Amino acid sequence: MEKGPFSVEWLAQSSSGGARAGPAGHGRDCVPARGARGPPREGFPEESPAQPSPSVPADTARDREAAGRRSPEHDAAPGRSRTKFSAAQLQELERSFREQRYIGAGEKRRLAAALNLSQSQIKTWFQNRRMKFKRQTQDAR
Repeated sequence: MEKGPFSVEWLAQSSSGGARAGPAGHGRDCVPARGARGPPREGFPEESPAQPSPSVPADTARDREAAGRRSPEHDAAPGRSRTKFSAAQLQELERSFREQRYIGAGEKRRLAAALNLSQSQIKTWFQNRRMKFKRQTQDAR
């Protein structure tokens, strides 16, 4: 088996985030920008981003924030709160769903205006209702 231009030490440094230098003997000190990729090197498989292990503590602020969102005390994602539909809104949405499970752009605009909801809320309600319908029909079998 042919030995590549990389030493074990260089590979250990580059994967651990330590001082990065090019292959031994090449005198390269530059590091490509994050996410930049060059052409695939011959004899080396495509690199894939490292997936952190769930048991490893969060290292970055983004990792800590994501871990916090998964904790039980955070029931809903930050941002918009859950929409409470009125009985009249639900009745009209259900009537429309019985007629047609997939809503068109015109009907979505009409319902949004009539029910004082956004088109995005109408679209999301129909997506959720289709999933509920799918679960109900699968459970009935």
